[in-house]
Amino acid sequence: MTTATARLLPRARRFLRRRTRVLLLLAGWSLLESAHTFLGGYGLAKALDQGFLAGRTGVGLVWLGITAVAVIVGGLAGRGVFRGLADLVEPLRDGLVRQVVARSLTDAVAQPARAADSAVVSRLTNQTEIARDSFAGLVLVARSFVFTLAGAVLGLLSLAPQLLPIVVPPLAAGLLLFLATLRPMAARQRAFLQADEDLATQLGAVAEGLRDVVACGAQQRTADRAYGVIEDEARAARQLARWAAVRCLALGLAGQLPILLLLVTAPWLLRQGVTPGAVLGALAYLTQSLLPALHTLMNALGSAGTRLLVVLDRLTTGPAPEPRAAPPPATPQQPAPHVPAPPDGPRVELRAVTFAYGPAAQPVLHDLDLTVEPGEHLVVVGPSGIGKSTLTALVAGLLAPGQGEIRVAGRPVRGPSGTDPSLLRVLIPQQAYVFSGTLRENLRYLCPDGAATAALEAASDAVGLDALVCRLGGFDVPLAPGALSQGERQLIALARAYLSPAPLVLLDEATCHLDPAAEMRAERAFAERPGTLIVVAHRITSARRADRILVLDGNRATCGTHDELLERSPLYRDLAGSWQPDAPEREKNLAVKSRFPD
Repeated sequence: MTTATARLLPRARRFLRRRTRVLLLLAGWSLLESAHTFLGGYGLAKALDQGFLAGRTGVGLVWLGITAVAVIVGGLAGRGVFRGLADLVEPLRDGLVRQVVARSLTDAVAQPARAADSAVVSRLTNQTEIARDSFAGLVLVARSFVFTLAGAVLGLLSLAPQLLPIVVPPLAAGLLLFLATLRPMAARQRAFLQADEDLATQLGAVAEGLRDVVACGAQQRTADRAYGVIEDEARAARQLARWAAVRCLALGLAGQLPILLLLVTAPWLLRQGVTPGAVLGALAYLTQSLLPALHTLMNALGSAGTRLLVVLDRLTTGPAPEPRAAPPPATPQQPAPHVPAPPDGPRVELRAVTFAYGPAAQPVLHDLDLTVEPGEHLVVVGPSGIGKSTLTALVAGLLAPGQGEIRVAGRPVRGPSGTDPSLLRVLIPQQAYVFSGTLRENLRYLCPDGAATAALEAASDAVGLDALVCRLGGFDVPLAPGALSQGERQLIALARAYLSPAPLVLLDEATCHLDPAAEMRAERAFAERPGTLIVVAHRITSARRADRILVLDGNRATCGTHDELLERSPLYRDLAGSWQPDAPEREKNLAVKSRFPD
């Protein structure tokens, strides 16, 4: 008995004991349904021996009529069988759904900062349905085989006991071979379901951080990792298919060999006094009742049975605790801090840029001309959905303009350059991406030549990550991304961008989960960092810290300093809350409270 079977058996007994009445009702309907099994062979034999072969056609027709009535009664009894089956199966599914939901909510309440477990979707939608369908199929075919076997054996004994030694040995041999495959098939089924969950988790994580993956130039690395998980699932499926082939061999042994032996030994049986009707009745038992039931049982146990065992084990037990990874050896510290010092920064040029999210869609940006000088700090503001994030995606090269041209450092942003785009620009969106691994690995992700510990410390201190580093226990402690808050993820992403050699930094509401003081510290760090900086802002204080401000208003765009825009742009005055420079108290309040719409 496997560990999973031993763990599930007590629960299965309790579940069935609470439904004794349903089981008795199901057994009664099954007994009535199996009456046609006995008469299917016995009635045929009597019709042949006592009727047609004896020249008594009427007697033969009567026996065939009795057999037909038994078939009709069995069909009517099948309606009761399925009603009882529903009363047994649906409570199982409902209980599994409640258990999965309760565990997910408990985990969410216990760890509110943890990201949602993508594997729950597979458990709730796919695996609970597998459990219900597998349990229903298993109950249906198991009770059918038991009552069919009883009817067929009783019929063979009634016709001629000599038939049993011919039929039973190959039948038993095939069953034993089949039972020997159940344990390895259960192990392969468990591996396949684990691979399915791993694939759902991996694809969920990639979908959540896809924008960062593209912005960081990590498409190939992420694709290789996803392909590896897909290949693991395919490998598990192939191993499961090999054992399914062994099951087919067992089915052939138990299903076809008895018929062959009966036909080969038919002359001997006739010489032993077995009537032709008895031989034909035995053949009917095999081909019409026993062997189809056996075929269905093997398929159900081999597929539905192993799936049910594995799925119930996964749904009714909590996930095993992840082994604690030993911290990797510390990277030797360099004698002096070294924060990357890129050049003054590239010039960003947009020439008559128009972009729409579809051929018939209204343009988000229309005929936009903009030049961001090397080393300049530009803030982009505007109402929600006006095109701020679209602008940063165009400059980063994630989107291509429908018309116009975008150049960074004199080169087309999406042109073939032969260099890693992450060396020229880095984009940090609102949803910061942190991957599993150490904090050091996360921060050095955009540093192809690596970075010393002193450089990590300097970058962390600059953007305000130092307190989190201290709380986590250093740079070499493995991270659990789901346990980090959104603000902590943003700080890690900001430090990663600060540490990168990219001279162009694009912050698309990358500080929206930080408080105003932490946001000011991070933005000032990037403003003092050599290079060009473009920020999509959501607070008035961010706009005031910039060299220039770009206001997007539908198809129009206005660029200037804070004071200039207060005079020239009605939209900017509305967004800024009609702030006036001669009202210091109001300035203080707006600096804390005024926020641009997201």
